[in-house]
Amino acid sequence: MSDPSTGASRVPALTLAAIGIIFGDIGTSPIYALRIVFSKMSGLPYTEDAVLGVLSVMIWSLIILVTITYVTLMLRADNDGEGGVLALSSLLMRRARTPEISRFILPLALVGAGLFYGDGIITPAISVLSAVEGIEIIAPDLSHFVVPIAIVILLALFAFQHKGTGRVGRLFGPVMCLWFATLAILGLAQIIQLPSIIRAISPHYAIELFLNYPLPAFLALGGIVLAVTGVEALYADMGHFGRTPIRLAWYGVVGPALLLNYLGQGALVLRDPSALSHPFFSLVPEWTLPALVLLATLATIIASQALISGLFSITRQAVQLDLFPRLEIRHTSAHEQGQVYLPAVNWVLMVAVIAVVVGFESSDNLATAYGIAVVSAMSVSALLLLLVANYIWYWHPVLIVGFFSVLFLIDLTFLAANSTKMLDGGWFPIAIALLAITLMTTWRAGRQALTRRITRESLPLADFVRGLKTSRVIRVPGTAVFLSRRSDVTPSALLHNMKHNKVLHERAIVLTVATEAVPVVPEHQLIEHEALGQGMHRVVLHNGFMQTPNIPRALGSCTNLGTSVSMMDTSFFVSRENIMPSSHPELSRWRQKLFIALSNVASDATQFYHVPRNRVVELGRQIEF
Repeated sequence: MSDPSTGASRVPALTLAAIGIIFGDIGTSPIYALRIVFSKMSGLPYTEDAVLGVLSVMIWSLIILVTITYVTLMLRADNDGEGGVLALSSLLMRRARTPEISRFILPLALVGAGLFYGDGIITPAISVLSAVEGIEIIAPDLSHFVVPIAIVILLALFAFQHKGTGRVGRLFGPVMCLWFATLAILGLAQIIQLPSIIRAISPHYAIELFLNYPLPAFLALGGIVLAVTGVEALYADMGHFGRTPIRLAWYGVVGPALLLNYLGQGALVLRDPSALSHPFFSLVPEWTLPALVLLATLATIIASQALISGLFSITRQAVQLDLFPRLEIRHTSAHEQGQVYLPAVNWVLMVAVIAVVVGFESSDNLATAYGIAVVSAMSVSALLLLLVANYIWYWHPVLIVGFFSVLFLIDLTFLAANSTKMLDGGWFPIAIALLAITLMTTWRAGRQALTRRITRESLPLADFVRGLKTSRVIRVPGTAVFLSRRSDVTPSALLHNMKHNKVLHERAIVLTVATEAVPVVPEHQLIEHEALGQGMHRVVLHNGFMQTPNIPRALGSCTNLGTSVSMMDTSFFVSRENIMPSSHPELSRWRQKLFIALSNVASDATQFYHVPRNRVVELGRQIEF
């Protein structure tokens, strides 16, 4: 799709919505990042040079990883306006044109997508927990209510998702603008009291931190990385808003507010070491704490939205690319087709997030798991970006080596630091990623094997058409549309219809839906038609991975079928396949069972393709697989 930001009149509204959705995650990191850095997990001593060093690493992480890598470069690596690892991998496979690279890209994309699911489950949990934990400062006796309150908030958030990303963004945008204004004001107030804190912007304090405290500084990276959480959602949600609104929001609002707040927290803890227990909530007088906790809670609820929206987008892409079974996809905007809601994903995600809240109980316990998820996903995206720079942007080798050496050094150092806590929770996002990768690879392998099995047992379409010349089959008025996996074989529904009903409609259309490696296929390229003779037609409906096929609408726009296709005069024949376990499966036993289970939960093809139910004839068949 084209960048939504190209409509100048819509840029302000989209920028506001982007602030409300995309930057909620990274915008709420100040609540817990500095506190976790100086917790017992790193053993970093409380000294002035350590505080300045930590702030310097945070600031330069925001500059290099967020501003340069994602906001400036990654947003350029869009697939016709769409972002995310699957969109990026599709772009590379279409443009690189190198078989060796293509074989490398898909596994990388699957790993990146799997890690994004792990990130998406942890983000709502840690975001909401960290804000609700502010209650412990106001009333320590209420600390045992933190988890129940967080669960209630998350239930409400997921129940609201069906309203759509755009509506959620318009509601959340003003709240997040207030949040970022509060971050900036609170930080600036502390900077005024200790202006020398601005020294932390110099990178030499970051270097000195590692020279003076090598091991504690290395371990502290597990907390420092929390300052850049949310960058993956920033890229994955690009299709919802476009690159221009995202960049305007970062450069004009989000980036400056974060910089001021982190410097302000540093100034506060240098003047008052006791503030290290909760540096963010210590920025305000005690009598204003309830208001700040309420605002922080609202902001963290909103922070969860970025990953939820991103998961909807990436799951939709996975369904269209045949990496997941068909799922119900609801479009929630008449203007932005990237804004979708997937009920099944929403409710599964809700259950998983609540389980994480109950299992980990606090944001400190979740911090390590969160860091692993974020850094691993960033590393995969960096590898894909390297391929884009080389095969699509044609960067000079010196520039590639120089920039990506720095980027990978940072990413791998963060990853190594977080890996030291693998047994303390870091295993969780890896387990989620492995589960997602297993589901996607099993579905893909099963679909390919099933297609091969059906093709071997099918009659070539050309042979069927030739046979019609000498057959005495009765032709009845009207149009019949037979859905087929492949356009060169005779659909089983067609053969079964002739076998049982002994008739064939005057006009028979063999229709195949093909998903291309582009987000959106232009209108004039949607339909590929071929008249086969004997009243038979072959139609291929080409769709991008961000389009949901609409068969009736596509047939209505096809002008090469002789006469227009009227739904009142058309019947759709669909083969409902009942997959039975085979004694000689092409997949291993456990993958065979998993594929059959996934097939059973896939949504109905007629519903997915928007075919009117009262015009559908289903013919069942059993397939041993």
